[in-house]
Amino acid sequence: MGCCTSTVDFDGEVNLYHFSLHSAVGKGAFGKVRVVEHKRSKELYALKYIDKQRCIKQKSVSNIIQERRLLEEIEHPFIVNMRYAFQDDENCFFVLDLMLGGDLRFHLERKGCIEEEIVAFWVAELSCALNYLHNQKIIHRDIKPDNILMDGHGHAHLTDFNIAVHYSDHRQHSSVAGSMSYMAPQVVAKKGYSWQVDWWSLGVTAYELIFHRRPFDGRTSERMTQSILKDPLRFPDDVTTRCSANGVQALRALIERDPDARLGCRSLDEGIEDVRRHPWFSNLNWDLVETKRSEPPFTPDLKHSNFDVSHELDEFLMVEKPLTHTKRKANADLDKLRPELRQLEEQFTVYDFTRSRRQSYYPHNLPVTKMGTETTWTDSRADTLIPTASMVEPSRAPSAASHR
Repeated sequence: MGCCTSTVDFDGEVNLYHFSLHSAVGKGAFGKVRVVEHKRSKELYALKYIDKQRCIKQKSVSNIIQERRLLEEIEHPFIVNMRYAFQDDENCFFVLDLMLGGDLRFHLERKGCIEEEIVAFWVAELSCALNYLHNQKIIHRDIKPDNILMDGHGHAHLTDFNIAVHYSDHRQHSSVAGSMSYMAPQVVAKKGYSWQVDWWSLGVTAYELIFHRRPFDGRTSERMTQSILKDPLRFPDDVTTRCSANGVQALRALIERDPDARLGCRSLDEGIEDVRRHPWFSNLNWDLVETKRSEPPFTPDLKHSNFDVSHELDEFLMVEKPLTHTKRKANADLDKLRPELRQLEEQFTVYDFTRSRRQSYYPHNLPVTKMGTETTWTDSRADTLIPTASMVEPSRAPSAASHR
């Protein structure tokens, strides 16, 4: 599929012609994810592509631009890093690190539950990623098994920064964003929150991976809110067969309603030290963990697919429009474009990790006016409300593919 290598201008701006398109491995709100191969370097990546019209229809242009900018700011061993970004007439493209191990939701549903030792190892790696993000003034806001991907060796990586946001030391966020089952009390109560909410979500995720159930439940958003705010943290009757006393204590410390007492939250510097010193991680060499030299206790089977094969079947059966290489039309007059398309043209800029230096867009998120209870911002990276339908999850979250 695509044009031959000899006709590709690798010295020009990166575009879809630089890549060979392989199998589809994921599907998100606005588009899909494919494995791609850079034609010159022969490196494999994940191509996340977002349908512009669908994005505009769902009023998510600012979220896409926000994600694009935040991904330019960050690079870490336990994050799915952006390598390229570009667009054509129909789609915006992210080229990301390829995670062949699949997401933790996939493995949880396949295995039924995950052994405590494996979960502790992943939590340690993800703690490194969270500490890095929080020091970059970024809150992820949507940590859950679906948004944690494994590479082929079994190392865990955070992905999906669509609702991630910068935070300020002088002002807390108040908008409800994320997946409700994993939201901290401060989020659902709209009382004001900051980076500490990510540690709660990590604790809920770890609990679910070990016990294959979530600590708080509710069939409606109102009942779920009350459960998160008031229900005691309970463990299954067979807790001692699945989790050690140190593991239970770590989960209690992460799923702590008081953010000042929550594990990892004492301060940006001291909090991560509390995590490292916790008895649950006593068998880990943190120097090896942080440099990605530890041997993961679980290795995904790369001889079999670690993704939902229906994504590829959809395209094969023409359920959805296949992605193809197409030459861009010249958009010489931006003033004639719809405002949303013009915003994408101007702000979803090209990124090429072989040529570009990562830069920070912080701090430009200053409030200028207030509309109702929400704030209008000068910059698209500001706090954003997500659609209400996505705030209450079904009893079983959909099996997530890579890099949604």
